This record gives sequence, C-alpha cells and structure tokens, in this order.
Amino acid sequence: MPTVKMTTHLFRFFPALENRELTVPAGSVAEVVRAVDVLAPGFSDYVLDERGALRRHVNLCVNDAMVVDRKTLSDRVGDDATVYVFQALSGG
Repeated sequence: MPTVKMTTHLFRFFPALENRELTVPAGSVAEVVRAVDVLAPGFSDYVLDERGALRRHVNLCVNDAMVVDRKTLSDRVGDDATVYVFQALSGG
C-alpha cells in the first residue's frame, strides 16, 4: 500500500493525521486524495479546488516525480509508492 507524507503545517488543520503512518490503497492520485479525506474530512477541500483540480499552491509528488495531471489527478500510484503533499513556495 502506498504511503502518504505531508508537511507538518498540515497537521494544524488535520490533527487526525499527525503521528501516524498513512497508508492508502494504490490507484490514481485522485483515489489517494479521497482515501486521505476519509481519514481526515476536509483534506480534499484543502488540496483541491471546486473543480477537483490540484490547487495552484499545492504540490503533490509520487516518489520523486511531480504529479503531471493536476486537473484530473490521473497519475498512477503504485503499491510501493510514497505520495508527498506540500505547499508550493511562491511570491516575489
């Protein structure tokens, strides 16, 4: 089962995810996000916009590769993968 890791600031909004190993069923990135949302309701609203696309300032990586399909999240997540969720750094 894939593992999901995220930056610690997200635990402020989703304390149910803190201090636990997050494993979810393999599938698409969209399915992984939905599985995390079951564990911490509201998680998908935080990382996805109203159309279900990845928010502009959120990044997801599967292992060492950035998610390519930011609109439908169809990138595949294998059984031994690690999905990383983190805020994008931007500004001027």
